[in-house]
Amino acid sequence: MKTTNSNISALMITYNEIHHIEEVINNVAFADEIIVVDSHSSDGTFEKLSEMDNVKVILREFKNFADQRNFAIAQANCEWVFFIDADERLTPESQKEIVETVKNSTGVDAFKIPRRFMFNDKVIRFSGLQTDQVFRLFRKGVTTYREDKLVHELLDFKGEFKVLKHDMLHYSFSDYESYKQKTEHYGLLKAQELLKKGKRPNWFHFFVKPAYKFLANYIFRLGFLDGKEGYIICTLNAYGVFYRYKALEHLLATTPK
Repeated sequence: MKTTNSNISALMITYNEIHHIEEVINNVAFADEIIVVDSHSSDGTFEKLSEMDNVKVILREFKNFADQRNFAIAQANCEWVFFIDADERLTPESQKEIVETVKNSTGVDAFKIPRRFMFNDKVIRFSGLQTDQVFRLFRKGVTTYREDKLVHELLDFKGEFKVLKHDMLHYSFSDYESYKQKTEHYGLLKAQELLKKGKRPNWFHFFVKPAYKFLANYIFRLGFLDGKEGYIICTLNAYGVFYRYKALEHLLATTPK
């Protein structure tokens, strides 16, 4: 979908997204401007973005997700900003809804978008992911991301918001190893959060919390109905909890007192 005068800045932060980048940029062509903050990709992502006339790309060292997103917001020139990740896709219906929402906005400054998690081309309907909603569309100046949340960043917004009707597709799972690496990366950032809070891991964190995470998503949130894909996702998400506390244990052992 292409339009003009949408009053929307489409924002993205990237690192090594060469397999996604052309498609996701085309996906936000409705925006008046597209700004990408790249964390020194080594796979050609920055070079590909630099070839695109409709994209402003900025190289910036990655500190954490919240910091990088807040920097991107500061670069936006439109009244509204819309964040998208490289592994997400808007349907034509959701593109149209975003544009119409901004055009007809009356007193609401932020909107959540429901996401459907994709395991390759299969929709994951359960596994703890069935209620996934994220703030992605908001008026510039009303909020920023909380700097104390280094991963799974939270918008510091306490005003009235609405949830859009149409889903965004989240192609987070392409293969086992890449998803495992992603959970480890997130786990390390969560460990850094916990370190700042003075947390110390024990047997409860290493054994009970990962087991509960698996049981909650696989049994109580019906992950078993997603078949083998549900089992894999629930297992890796539980592993992510275990890895978080192992990373915290390592940080405590190596951080100067």
